[in-house]
Amino acid sequence: MDTTAAILLRKTKLTETSLILTWLSEAHGRIKTVAKGARQPKSRFAGVLDLFFDCEIQFARSRKSELHILREAILRDPHEGLRLDYTRVALAAYFVELIELVTEPDHPAPELFDLLKRALGFLNANPASPRALLHFESELVRLLGIQGQEGITPAVAIGRVYHRLPAVRSGLLKQITGN
Repeated sequence: MDTTAAILLRKTKLTETSLILTWLSEAHGRIKTVAKGARQPKSRFAGVLDLFFDCEIQFARSRKSELHILREAILRDPHEGLRLDYTRVALAAYFVELIELVTEPDHPAPELFDLLKRALGFLNANPASPRALLHFESELVRLLGIQGQEGITPAVAIGRVYHRLPAVRSGLLKQITGN
């Protein structure tokens, strides 16, 4: 049984009663778990499994696949302020897309966990801004060691190394700036 701090990145329906959850964990990197019975009304996971939630999770590793079994999730921070307006949620979703783009399953990256945790904390207390987006990208390329040459933006550096950027970036920037 493994226990770690984790941020919920993605939820996918598996069956009528279960979910597949993608987490960025502090100790294990990006992992996927199955939450059996999570979609039932009286589930022990009720109110604990929502996007961007910061939790303490306990899971049993699978020996056959990358899909582990979620045993327990304790909510640490729901980031309620993040849900106050659409642009905050959209920017948080963009951050998650970047994290999913640059991480490998089951590869610890505590510095990326910390970056995402700080970014969600910022959006919890502040409105979305172009500065927040650019700062996240800048810190991400610094942590990944892929800073571009002079005059190359962090977004271009990410695009060059990973061969793409999340498609929502340009629309998100326009929405945040109001242009």
